[in-house]
Amino acid sequence: MLQCTAVTDVPYYEALLALTTMEGGPGYPAEVLEEDEFLLCELGEHDESAEHAAYLWAADTVEDQDLWLLWTGSDAHRVYRFEVRPLCPARLRHLATGKVDTCAYSDRHPGPHSFFVTDPLGEIVKSREERKTSGGRDADGDADGDADGDVDDP
Repeated sequence: MLQCTAVTDVPYYEALLALTTMEGGPGYPAEVLEEDEFLLCELGEHDESAEHAAYLWAADTVEDQDLWLLWTGSDAHRVYRFEVRPLCPARLRHLATGKVDTCAYSDRHPGPHSFFVTDPLGEIVKSREERKTSGGRDADGDADGDADGDVDDP
């Protein structure tokens, strides 16, 4: 399943308050949050009945607790809330390799677990990086991954 593509601006002062008052929050919240920051919903694609959710901070406590920004609606009708939630307990065990993947979402999240959600942009970036390190060429035959053959990197 693909990742949800909903994006929201972070309500800066409300986020600072949530970070400041949470148990195990950062010592200096203004240093971990930009005033014009945007977050992408981390959940898999979902309908409008489910809240969007974006991870904001991992609490430094004995229990695994994270601060999440949750929102519904859009534009002037967007409603935000912050909530500290425990991590989802789901695990995916790969029998062939013994590897264990943990769900990166909060407990009782809607939809599939994070290990079943694909970030399409992340996959594109990953494949380009792999081609760069292996000296491979992309589908256009360019070694640098740029369709017109020009290098845009400074």
